Amino acid sequence: MSDYKERHENEIFTKVLKAGRRTYFFDVRETKAGDYYLTITESKKNFGENGEASFEKHKIYLYKEDFTAFHEMFRESTDFIINEKGEDVISEKHDKDFKSKSFTIESDDEI
Repeated sequence: MSDYKERHENEIFTKVLKAGRRTYFFDVRETKAGDYYLTITESKKNFGENGEASFEKHKIYLYKEDFTAFHEMFRESTDFIINEKGEDVISEKHDKDFKSKSFTIESDDEI
């Protein structure tokens, strides 16, 4: 069996979150023993100097025995960030359509 076919046959459930240049994949997969686990993959699109697109991927494997602790630490961490910094994104550079703004003063009257 091909590696590609084997990897995709054990996928049970998939959710995709597109977030600018990043895409997050939440995949429930099945072990050979018939149990389930979760993989979370971050895929980031990058462009080389020649303009060719490439994807940088990072993957986390999360097993059932770690769900409760992971969920609690994730919730505590995100709650801390929201409580400290609010829900608004501070840097507009995170906007996929961000363009650097420059200002020019044309006359002394505008100062």
